[in-house]
Amino acid sequence: MATIEISRLNGDFGFEAKDEQGHTILMDSSPESGGQNFGVRPMQVLLMGLGGCSGIDVISILKKQRQEVVDYKMVVKGEREAGKEPSLWKEVELEFHIYGDVDKDKAERAVELSVNKYCSVAATLKFAGADVKYEVFVHPANK
Repeated sequence: MATIEISRLNGDFGFEAKDEQGHTILMDSSPESGGQNFGVRPMQVLLMGLGGCSGIDVISILKKQRQEVVDYKMVVKGEREAGKEPSLWKEVELEFHIYGDVDKDKAERAVELSVNKYCSVAATLKFAGADVKYEVFVHPANK
């Protein structure tokens, strides 16, 4: 079982989350809710987790296909439900930017497999009702 320890470090809502290996993330509420911009909003951490989860999948799949990825970037955008408590993610858009000598069809397939089969965070968001969409961009190695 995974164990995360949460400690308050700053103001009322400035928290540090630490995993078993000592890796940390700083979190806070928005200034409108009494936070001080000490860290990332907890709901944004979910989007970050989606990016990391899917990124690991995509790079792993492309490496197995002997594609030469020299750089990789993602943009993750989300829209939450308005006027609801709790306010869940309703729309999530992913942009995959893959740099290198990479076949576009293989990149598209790797992303499709990640978002629709392998990424547990994507599956969790979808189960909660989010519409997860994506676009794939393959760029030459020189960016």
